Amino acid sequence: MPDQKSKNNNCDAFAKAYAFTRADEAAAIGMHPYFMPIAKQRGGTVKVKDKDLVILGSNDYLGLTQDERVKNAARNALGDFGTSCTGSRFLTGTLTLHEEIELRLAKFFNKESVLTFSAGYLGCLSVIAALAGRKDILYFDRENHSSLYDGATLSPAKLRKFKHNDLEQLEKMLIEDQDKNLGKIIVSDGVFSMSGHIANLPRLVELAKKYNAKLIIDDAHGAGVLGPNGEGTAAHFGLEDEVDLIVGTFSKSFASVGGYVAGKREVVSFIKHKARPFIFTAALPSMQMAAALEALNIIEKESKHKEKLWKNVKHYQEGMAALGFNTMGTQTPIVPVFIGEDEAALAFWKMLWEEGVFTTPAMSPAVPSGQSIIRTSVNANHSSEQIDKVLAAFGIVGKKLGIIS
Repeated sequence: MPDQKSKNNNCDAFAKAYAFTRADEAAAIGMHPYFMPIAKQRGGTVKVKDKDLVILGSNDYLGLTQDERVKNAARNALGDFGTSCTGSRFLTGTLTLHEEIELRLAKFFNKESVLTFSAGYLGCLSVIAALAGRKDILYFDRENHSSLYDGATLSPAKLRKFKHNDLEQLEKMLIEDQDKNLGKIIVSDGVFSMSGHIANLPRLVELAKKYNAKLIIDDAHGAGVLGPNGEGTAAHFGLEDEVDLIVGTFSKSFASVGGYVAGKREVVSFIKHKARPFIFTAALPSMQMAAALEALNIIEKESKHKEKLWKNVKHYQEGMAALGFNTMGTQTPIVPVFIGEDEAALAFWKMLWEEGVFTTPAMSPAVPSGQSIIRTSVNANHSSEQIDKVLAAFGIVGKKLGIIS
């Protein structure tokens, strides 16, 4: 029998970490596609390891991270408030900037109230964990963002998952549960971050009304991109009043970092006073608030950024279709390029890099086994020439690897 010391060695809690060598092995042969350190960014290009590349996959949809007005707003706030709030919003961390952007966003999204968070991820955690209790059921699209799933894990509510955009399956679940004395919350991305699909919001609203469920939309990739003035997925369908809560982030179209939830005043107040991830996290520094606020000013006043974005989307999507790539029915600036096996996706990424294009692959377990993609997106900062360069690179690599003919 093994002695006590041997038993203890076999129970090392960190053993799994020591056994994880896949990343080191891939890096050793130059095939690790993640954590690439960007030294400089200008428009649609970046410098990585002294190499200039067109970046294809950034979520800076409107290109406002490079706008001098946004950068100056952050600099000015730094002068007024310093580098950190050094406390939570609940205690000493609330600034006038937090309250100003919350009022402005409430008007922008046509909601009564808004609360900001230190990250979009924390916003999803906070909203789901605070609102979903033991006597509630959560209904999730299987392609919802991981932050929503982690919020569900923190809550004691029952979680039911339906196939991506399969609202017939969702209705069957709602019918099964309609006689149960339980609260019902339907949760869906507005724009799905991997597929680029837009949720069927009209049908989600219809089902929520029919079965007395609340509806929460994570619009991280919809705000700034969809809607008449960039108000997002709900405005895109003219359903702002029908969505109970909109969750989002500043780290994409709003050119900053942080998150928010928009909804009825009483519900937002409840989250504000009950959500542990919010209460016990330091408040967003002034620079991030000021940058997001200036980005909102620009979004509201200048349509040219959104127009340029969609012009670039059309150029890129049509070019990829002409080349023969499977872009999986995308409807947005997020354009997944289907490759298949993980090894092929890695080879595709590496060859694109050599052609001067910075992309990243999504492989299992992030996507189902055998369904790896190159996740791409264009933004308003890309020039027509850069998009043409990208399309040419995809054509060369796709033919070499037999993905297209």
